[in-house]
Amino acid sequence: MKTPPVPDFRSPSFLRQHIRWIMDFYIDRASDPSGGMYHYFLDDGTVFDARTRHLVNATRFVITHAMLYKLTGEARYQAGVRHAVDFLRQAFRDPATGGYAWIIDWHGGRATVLDATRHCYGMAFVMLAYAHALKSGIAEARGWLDETFVLAEKHLWEPAAQLYADEAAPDWTLSSYRGQNANMHACEAMISAYAASGDRRYIERAETLAQAITVRQAALANDMIWEHYHQDWSVDWEYNLHDKTNIYRPWGYQPGHHTEWAKLLLQLDAHLPAEWHLPRAEALFNAAVSRAWDAEHGGFHYGFAPDDSICDGDKYHWVQAESFAAAALLAIRTGKPEYWDWYAKIWDYCWQHFVDHQHGAWFRILDAANLNHTREKSPGGKVDYHNIGASFDVLRAMGELEGE
Repeated sequence: MKTPPVPDFRSPSFLRQHIRWIMDFYIDRASDPSGGMYHYFLDDGTVFDARTRHLVNATRFVITHAMLYKLTGEARYQAGVRHAVDFLRQAFRDPATGGYAWIIDWHGGRATVLDATRHCYGMAFVMLAYAHALKSGIAEARGWLDETFVLAEKHLWEPAAQLYADEAAPDWTLSSYRGQNANMHACEAMISAYAASGDRRYIERAETLAQAITVRQAALANDMIWEHYHQDWSVDWEYNLHDKTNIYRPWGYQPGHHTEWAKLLLQLDAHLPAEWHLPRAEALFNAAVSRAWDAEHGGFHYGFAPDDSICDGDKYHWVQAESFAAAALLAIRTGKPEYWDWYAKIWDYCWQHFVDHQHGAWFRILDAANLNHTREKSPGGKVDYHNIGASFDVLRAMGELEGE
């Protein structure tokens, strides 16, 4: 694969073009006339599973279409938002309990639930999808957003911890596992919900979540973001110890979540300023780059252990994307040139190794030496949400998106 010349990664025109270029991979092949979107694609765009539908993919397609509509104003993207959000409500939502299935089989225009677990992670993305739908002009999404927030408050919110529980059975019986990842994405959803609706309860909840995870819980884990906790929110150092590549619950510190939290803290600060946001964002970003950047091959490794050794040397697309977004937001906020240096370094690495210049979109995962061992470009949970979203976040921080 021949790599095109390196563009100006700080150019708004490049970022706009790159977002559209990624979405071009999906726009003409993803929509299923019988309902929703196909979720599973090989590198060349072939759909390798036309029936399995994942809640994370379903919500992320709402969000990516909404971003493209915001960027371009083209009616086809607004229609994509409507098509995706209607499927989310019709195929995933259980009207009896209000909960959302995690995985379904879609065949013949009917949904069969394969996994009915109620995940807070999924609920966070449902809220984020409704926030973006509301921004896209779907007025009913305001009520759907409120409905989902109230549901999460009723069944998942733990007032003593000031955090959400992670998962429940279909009858809302909670499991004992507690995790930061779902709360991080809940914070992301609350920021967008406030931006879309103007309802202060969302931004206040975002502040509560951010402080609980990045300050209080981090103080229990070497002032960094540990992923897993016991039911009482004490640190669980052993959870998934032998499963370091788990998509949603890997063992070890996640550098991508450190940089993603850095980005979220700055986005939160834009709506609800607080003195602690910026220094904490810088500390988390610097913790990630000092421990997980691969000085030999480039890119961020997936995970590092409590002793700072690399516990998973693979490179994941989303880690790189969230990190260049965080670097840009820090550069814009602080004026420090070293953050623009990191932005350029991360982007240059991604351009050389993660961007699929032949077929479109980004590869999902590479090994430590940047070799691709899978033909699956977008299995469950990808659809290039992070790569589109990170570029969109940089444009927003630059003031290039009207009304954002």
